[in-house]
Amino acid sequence: MAIIKNFDELTHNAKTLACAEARRAVLTLVEAAIAAVDPRALIRNRVNLKGQILEAGGLHFDLSNFERILVAGAGKASGAMAEALEERLGDRIDAGLVNVPKGTTHNFHTTKIRLQEAGHPIPDEGGLEGARGITKLLQGLDERALVVFLLSGGGSALLPLPQEGISLAEKKATTDLLLRCGATIEEVNTVRKHISAVKGGQLAARVYPATLLCLILSDIVGDPIASIASGPTAPDPTTYREALDILRRYGIWNKTPLSVRMWLERGLEGAVPETPKRGDPRFERIHNVVLGNNRVALDAAEKKASSMGLKPIILSSFIEGEARHVGTMFAGLAREMQVHGTQLSGYDAIIAGGETTVTVTGKGRGGRNQELVLSASRRLRGTDGIALASVGTDGVDGLSDYAGAVVDGSTLDRGNEKKLNPLTYLANNDSHNFFAALGDGILTGPTGTNVNDIMILVNMGAKK
Repeated sequence: MAIIKNFDELTHNAKTLACAEARRAVLTLVEAAIAAVDPRALIRNRVNLKGQILEAGGLHFDLSNFERILVAGAGKASGAMAEALEERLGDRIDAGLVNVPKGTTHNFHTTKIRLQEAGHPIPDEGGLEGARGITKLLQGLDERALVVFLLSGGGSALLPLPQEGISLAEKKATTDLLLRCGATIEEVNTVRKHISAVKGGQLAARVYPATLLCLILSDIVGDPIASIASGPTAPDPTTYREALDILRRYGIWNKTPLSVRMWLERGLEGAVPETPKRGDPRFERIHNVVLGNNRVALDAAEKKASSMGLKPIILSSFIEGEARHVGTMFAGLAREMQVHGTQLSGYDAIIAGGETTVTVTGKGRGGRNQELVLSASRRLRGTDGIALASVGTDGVDGLSDYAGAVVDGSTLDRGNEKKLNPLTYLANNDSHNFFAALGDGILTGPTGTNVNDIMILVNMGAKK
């Protein structure tokens, strides 16, 4: 089954045969990358049960040492992870509760593990109910309990449990301020961890003295465990001071809800405990295992490109920065490939990943991946046989129905024919509507996984 639902339409939108070939190639690589990080496949390949021994990421757990096995979790990939884990452990699971994105439970089949629908990217009451249920499930455990926690990107929004005195609406307002001001995901999570009752290692502290195995799909550049879904099972290296400084540095402190500011100030004064840090004995029985990440997706795209007769290079899995500026950089690479004919020392497929940001100043609809390629399209004009795609592996790009978009050398001309000025759409952060008008938005729907974004540039054209 094709991952990209409008694959044929996206290919046929090309104006030349060379561009059609480039679009087909780049979309094929996108599909290969996303397929490689399917949570079911990752669980089946990296989590094994041999008799009483559960093996995960090189760790071994003798299940005969445990009287109870509980499963919990949250994230965009957690539903598929729960389904695959239940296939592995079956009736050995005593109970489970996992928060999954709203509207996705019908995609998964579990009997031991209950799936709770929750809001994303905006937390909702369903997520709050699930978070409370998870903390209740995991309370009062002893050394004879094993908890398998399924964690992936999106877990911060899907597992909302604000500190006492902070409402869900106030936490949402704080998160929205951070997302709109251009803060990095690490900065957003630093604040979220310090107004949460479970993030920043606090869930792990609640589970002690039980053993906890956290299986992770990383959506953070570099896989910092403490930042993925705000690190509920990892020691937190950040502090209340840093959380306050972030809100002030971006000029949103005075816009932040009073309850949040009061809590952070109490934390700074030592009136409420800091999040647990490295060396805390409550982490002695906590084991975090990254099953999949952006690099796994990029490696799959590279392998697929080679099988197609292309010569690929993985540029980096650490791409960050303002989306439109990264798009300009990719366009520069494309021009280098065609104008000078060097094809970057013989490479004709450039593969990269990471997570860019958008500083929102307009009132349009879009996402970082669409903004990236829209910016690139301005400098790709006139090239032939080059296509650039950027997508979110979760199938969602900002507040858009698209996972991302694809552009080539004719995108700007096609936009002009429809009287679409890319500068206007960029200024209004309205990339979705630009690509909707051209039919160049990449439509996957929720993919069930989440390992950052992938950006792929293919050159199938002759030297100009």
